[in-house]
Amino acid sequence: MSGRKDFLSQPAPENYVAGLGRGATGFTTRSDLGPAREGPSEEQWKELISKRAQQVGAAPPTAYGATEKKEENDEDEDRFQDPENEVGLFANGAYDRDDDEADRIYQEVDEKMDRRRKIRREIRERQEREEYERNNPKIQQQFADLKRSLASVSDEDWANIPEVGDLTGKNRRTKQNLRQRFYAVPDSVIAGARDSAQFDTSVNDDGSQTGGQTLDHADGTMTNFADIGAARDKVLKVRLDQAAQGSATEATSGTATNIDPKGYLTSLSKTEVKAGEVEVGDIKRVRVLLESVIKTNPKHAPGWIAAARLEEFAGKIVAARNVISRGCEFCPKSEDAWLENIRLNDNHNAKIIAANAIKNNDRSTRLWIEAMKLESDQRAKKRVLRRAIDNIPQSVAIWKEAVNLEEDPGDARLLLAKATEVIPLSVELWLALARLEEPEQAQKILNKARMAVPTSYEIWIAAARLQEQMGNANKVNVMKRAVQSLARESAMLKREDWIAQAEKCEEEGAILTCGAIIRETLGYGLDEDDDRKELWMEDAASSIARERYETARAIYAYALRIFVNKKSIWLQAADLERNHGTKQALWQLLEKAVEACPQSEVLWMQLAKEKWQSGEIDDARRVLGLAFKQNPNNEDIWLAAVKLEADNKQIAQARELLATARHEAGTDRVWIKSVAFERQQGDDTTALDLVNQALQVYPKADKLWMMKGQIYESLNKIPQAREAYGTGTRACPKSVPLWLLGSRLEEKAGVIVKARSVLDRARLAIPKNAQLWTESVRVERQASNTTQAKILMAKALQEVPSSGLLWSESIWHLEPRTQRKSRSLEAIKKVDNDPVLFVTVARIFWGERRLEKAASWFEKAILLDKEVGDTWAWYYKFLLQHGTEEKREDVIAKCVLSEPKYGQIWPRVAKDVRNASKGTEEILKIVAAGLE
Repeated sequence: MSGRKDFLSQPAPENYVAGLGRGATGFTTRSDLGPAREGPSEEQWKELISKRAQQVGAAPPTAYGATEKKEENDEDEDRFQDPENEVGLFANGAYDRDDDEADRIYQEVDEKMDRRRKIRREIRERQEREEYERNNPKIQQQFADLKRSLASVSDEDWANIPEVGDLTGKNRRTKQNLRQRFYAVPDSVIAGARDSAQFDTSVNDDGSQTGGQTLDHADGTMTNFADIGAARDKVLKVRLDQAAQGSATEATSGTATNIDPKGYLTSLSKTEVKAGEVEVGDIKRVRVLLESVIKTNPKHAPGWIAAARLEEFAGKIVAARNVISRGCEFCPKSEDAWLENIRLNDNHNAKIIAANAIKNNDRSTRLWIEAMKLESDQRAKKRVLRRAIDNIPQSVAIWKEAVNLEEDPGDARLLLAKATEVIPLSVELWLALARLEEPEQAQKILNKARMAVPTSYEIWIAAARLQEQMGNANKVNVMKRAVQSLARESAMLKREDWIAQAEKCEEEGAILTCGAIIRETLGYGLDEDDDRKELWMEDAASSIARERYETARAIYAYALRIFVNKKSIWLQAADLERNHGTKQALWQLLEKAVEACPQSEVLWMQLAKEKWQSGEIDDARRVLGLAFKQNPNNEDIWLAAVKLEADNKQIAQARELLATARHEAGTDRVWIKSVAFERQQGDDTTALDLVNQALQVYPKADKLWMMKGQIYESLNKIPQAREAYGTGTRACPKSVPLWLLGSRLEEKAGVIVKARSVLDRARLAIPKNAQLWTESVRVERQASNTTQAKILMAKALQEVPSSGLLWSESIWHLEPRTQRKSRSLEAIKKVDNDPVLFVTVARIFWGERRLEKAASWFEKAILLDKEVGDTWAWYYKFLLQHGTEEKREDVIAKCVLSEPKYGQIWPRVAKDVRNASKGTEEILKIVAAGLE
């Protein structure tokens, strides 16, 4: 028998209700109710039934349905994924300070972890991106090498590239049909074609044809190429002028146009528009607007003034007076309205209006002064000003007008004394009173003024100037006391303002006061950590630019007190004295400089040079002797001594000094000067022996190889010179002058092929060198191979597009005359301020007889680089034809002062042994005579 109990004997399941599966709800008795509570909900019933059905293995009853557990679980999972969703967890809990701190700590930890992961994530993403780009390159990257190779495509290849077109059958047929379409031609075209074939043999007085051709001129069927060329030249001229503005001094690219705002506004203020030139409709519209303004706000004085000026502008002066009179009635307290009313009326009515204005505004300084100006009698003017002083005793302007009216200085002093009592804080009145008094009394007045206005720097400067006037500037240091007093009052000016005051004193002739201001204020407020030296040098340069040389001299003097051993400051101070001072001052400065910097050979040589140029040969020798003691075995001093003796025809002494220098300081430069000295004396054998000795010690000195080749050339030994240049280029492959000498030797010998080969090897050894490219172009051009020269120039401009030398060669020798100006404009845009190019532009204007433009461009080229000798030579040659004697002398003086040493022609002439003893002026004239 089975041990399982039968159905009736089993206990009922939890919450069992009999008949519930059939739809019965069951019943309860009073004893079953128990405590009052709510029974299971519908959802709970459905869940229980579904659970029971699963245990039995049957489907849940469809009458009640069943909620899917899966969805509930999904909802629960989503809910618990959200940390902010605390339903059923801590929903009823209190959120206190500890919870806030815990949340903040967790947030900081999350942010830190995110930052740590960020670097690794970015590296991984970058690697993945690079890998993707490497595996999937863009079209642009795939054709990058082909695009770079386009730079080598010649103009002919570009021209032979076929046009891209749509070659599909449909579009081709459409285009063929369009080409075959015909249109009816108007009769006017046929008539014009008929008349164009007719020619007349008669010519008018003005050069034009007669007959039907004049009609063609009128309707534009004939082209006047002369007018087109003139217009084109005018446009190019304007563009060149615009490109050149500011290029020499501001280092711009040459394409900017500068506008002076002050000058522009001045020109606008000078522009007068007459009433007849203005549209009547414009005046009416403005009148309506101003009437609206007046009606809206009748107490607004500017509206009345604008309306009156509009009527004046329209030429209706009576209407303007009526308008401004109404304005004064509505705005009796407006100074501007009364002043406008006075201006618009004649003198008689203006006096009446001024009286009414003062009645309404008796405290107006401007109205009292205007009333005074209306009077023609001096006594009447004084009477008006006295009444003004009674009403406004604190007005400085009225007191000043009253003083200016006094003809007697005594009366003016009395007025100013009274004015300073009434207005003790007016610095202007105190200074005016001090200027009228004697020096001793003025000193007392300034002391009173200083006590009344302790924060005024003007009073202290006036006191310093008074001491200078009395001759006590070196005894009494007023500016030192001024700085101390103003510092106590916290009224010290900035350094720039003090420099401005010093320049003002210099302009007015107070040189000692200017120096005292700089000496006492230049270093105020600057620490040792500040860039004091740079600041002071900038201040001095600014003063020199403003032509305030005494101020700059004082700045240098103060800077040298602080930086005694700074060679750069001494050199700049010497330049100032050399350009704007006296010889004695320059000598004194350089003597102090060599005492402060005895190891600076530059200062010693400058002092010796200044002594020698002034004819003090013995003093120059003495200076060089002292320099030898301070700087033994210094090559610069040795060579300076040699030059001094050679220029004074002491050949034996100079040769002995060179021998000693080769033994004591045997640098390559000393050897070069020794060889050059022997060549200057005409002893080529000794020079050749010296250069061979030097090359054994310094085989890498390119100048020695050049000198050896030049010696052989002078001896007409072409093979030996060729060998010297060839060996030199192998030893010094980066020396451009050596390659050029080798090429010119072959060209002089008539072997153009070898010259071309030398330059080709030079360009391979030294790429992107403008001088080598220019020489290659010149070789082809002088060989009458213009086509090859143009090809080489195109390649050169591609490789060195910013070379003014190349552009100049192209413009002047490879372009037709009509194209030179347009090419020069293109060159200025591509080249950033090149003096060679500027000289070319000047020569173009010179050829067109536009002399002012040419001179302007020559001066711009000189300002860009004063050491280019060719520029000076071209300018001097220009002045020989179109300049004055005074201008030529000025250019020669500036050239000698600049000591040029560079250029295409200048170095060849200056270093020629035949010109060794000639000065800068003679070299300038020789170079100018040889220019073509």
